[in-house]
Amino acid sequence: MKKIKLLGLVALIAFISVTACKDEFLEVAPTGSLSSVELSTLAGIDGALTSSYSMLLGRLGFYSDASNWFWGSVLGGEANKGTNAGDQSQVNEIQAYSPQTNNASIFEKYQALYEGIARANATLSLLGTAGEAISSGERERLGGEARFLRGHYYFELKKIFNNTPYVDETWDEITPVPNKTDLWGPIEADLKSAYETLPETQSGAGRANKWAAGAYYGKALLFQGKYADAKAVFDDVIANGQTANGQAYGLNPNYADAFRSPNDNSLESVFAVQAAAGTGDINNANPGLVLNFPNGTGAPGGCCGFFQPSIELGNSFRTTADGLPLLDGSYNDAGNALAIDMGVMSDDPFTLDAGPVDPRLDHSIGRRGIPYLDWGDHPGFNWIRDQPYAGPYSPKKFIYYQGGIGTENDGSSWTPGYTAVNYNIIRYADVLLMAAECEIELNNLDAGRALINQVRERAMGSPVLRADGTPAANYNIATYDAFGSQEMARNAVRMERKLELSGEGHRFYDLVRWGIAASTLNAYLAYEGPQLNAPFSGANFTAGTNEFLPIPQNEIDLLGADVLQQNPGY
Repeated sequence: MKKIKLLGLVALIAFISVTACKDEFLEVAPTGSLSSVELSTLAGIDGALTSSYSMLLGRLGFYSDASNWFWGSVLGGEANKGTNAGDQSQVNEIQAYSPQTNNASIFEKYQALYEGIARANATLSLLGTAGEAISSGERERLGGEARFLRGHYYFELKKIFNNTPYVDETWDEITPVPNKTDLWGPIEADLKSAYETLPETQSGAGRANKWAAGAYYGKALLFQGKYADAKAVFDDVIANGQTANGQAYGLNPNYADAFRSPNDNSLESVFAVQAAAGTGDINNANPGLVLNFPNGTGAPGGCCGFFQPSIELGNSFRTTADGLPLLDGSYNDAGNALAIDMGVMSDDPFTLDAGPVDPRLDHSIGRRGIPYLDWGDHPGFNWIRDQPYAGPYSPKKFIYYQGGIGTENDGSSWTPGYTAVNYNIIRYADVLLMAAECEIELNNLDAGRALINQVRERAMGSPVLRADGTPAANYNIATYDAFGSQEMARNAVRMERKLELSGEGHRFYDLVRWGIAASTLNAYLAYEGPQLNAPFSGANFTAGTNEFLPIPQNEIDLLGADVLQQNPGY
């Protein structure tokens, strides 16, 4: 099961079977359908489970998938919405931290997460009716995967909306459920259960295993500041973890390897959204990332210019003469900021920045004069839909290669930008950095430094090369010799997460849990806003409000304001 596909019929039948009226005279299955008894088989339950996996791809629109490119990276200041002001304009207000409670894209994300939960609950409900038809081993595996997925979807709701209604497989689907339960408790319970019961390997590389559950469980503990507990779990995952297909966890030799379809489910993949091209359904091929390509003639995808990395993010990859990041934030100073081609036509001369940079810059950001995978040098202006609006950069991760046309992408629809590239919800570099954060918060500075240096050592061996084998820029990166204080170590691991995981949907949630979202993002707006025509005029991040999105108003209208409480400030 390398690529998980939606079993729409099975999902619908599972939903109907779980929600159907219990009166005996209504228990006759309609013609052409299956009853809960018929679904309570290994194949039926596994089909219901697969339908829950399928919701990781979102499937309800451009903002509903697990990559969180908009919710985590755009709101985290790593990127601008991109394209132009009129395209998908409903998200402009969200990017400016002034979302309305009736925003359709917010509801889209909320709805997709609850659809994933409903399908996981349907799986668990069917398991409860299966009796001896399912062996104890299969029961434990299927239940563990369903609880893992439910834990994931509630984790997403917690990060994005704080507390939302908690329902499990025992809910009667009639009684209104308020959002008064702290979701951390059930999230921990589901992920811990999966960690303790799932097998170490699986029949399909896309399935969650013990170690994926362990990494996710550790992440849930970390988000709550339970550093000692999280460290114990991460230590186990690092020492013993392996992928569902049996590879010991490790870092791919080259940084770029984590973002290309032929390397899907590699030793670095802890848990990934499985994407597939050429299946007959484009929604199996990363539908949430389809807008995020350079926009112009000869560009991969050819459309639509969304998700343009921010100027501030580009500057963050500047290094000192010693090959270390500028932890004091001076990378935005005039003497350190990268040379960019704002206002420079593609046919006009442009001098590439010659200063020292981290090579991950050119694996993460498409910039003028640097090879854009195997598509030739990025031409700058001609591949940007509206440069004055959203800046000079293009996204580079999760882009298919020119040599992979027809296998790495699906060309059967309106754009060839539907790709087979997996999105890693958790990859091993993330695990190392989460473990490093725990060590540093526990004042084990040398242990934290060693984990950070593992990530940096891989980056040191990952230069972007030109066709003649020479480095495409002045790459200068080194490891840390020592941390002079806990504060320096904390700044180092936080910067490392920004550099290593940029564009992967983590940044906003990191800033919120560190308690620095308001200060960091208002500084970002003050720097980025004057350089662009993006919707930053008057934008401001309000502490105590903008850490979470509003609960969709139509949900409150449906359940009643006495049941569903709106988040503060909305």
